[in-house]
Amino acid sequence: MEAFDAHRLLRETGALLSGHFLLSSGLHSPQYVQCARLLQFPTVAEQVGAALAQALRRIGAAPDVVVAPAIGGILIGHEVARELGTRCVFTEREQGAMALRRGFALAEGESAVVVEDVVTTGGSTRETLAVVAEFGARAAAVGAILDRSGGQADLGIPFAALMALTIPTYHPKDCPLCRAGDPLVKPGSRVFKSK
Repeated sequence: MEAFDAHRLLRETGALLSGHFLLSSGLHSPQYVQCARLLQFPTVAEQVGAALAQALRRIGAAPDVVVAPAIGGILIGHEVARELGTRCVFTEREQGAMALRRGFALAEGESAVVVEDVVTTGGSTRETLAVVAEFGARAAAVGAILDRSGGQADLGIPFAALMALTIPTYHPKDCPLCRAGDPLVKPGSRVFKSK
């Protein structure tokens, strides 16, 4: 079996985009990894989930549950949970704050891993970790397909990522793409039409 190569999969699935992007953190970037494009293929999603589950095992994570922030973490969280043999729940925003909805709950003392598609600043990851703590569960680790933080996201617990990319980000007032007049795109809001 050929070795898992996340960078190759990003290229082959067209998940690495170039342009002028508004990230969920409010920062701007000339590149964006659209993990939904990577995970749209079930066999690829299964491979990525298995690789991330293995990375989590290597750092000692043996969770009872995978918790993923909506919407980007749901698919990869589900695939990691499948490989680990656990259930998967997801958080979503309710009145601006992350919460477990849809009847999801965590048990006190339950071991959880938080699984994301991409960690940039770690904001949504920390919000999801706070939800885990609110239920009295124990967050054992964080896993992500991509670490965009350049190793700067301090999540306070072990963190495993399948790949790290150093992609520049800019505060809007300092963004050279804005100064150049490049149109700003919020990923997920752009409609791609076939040719």
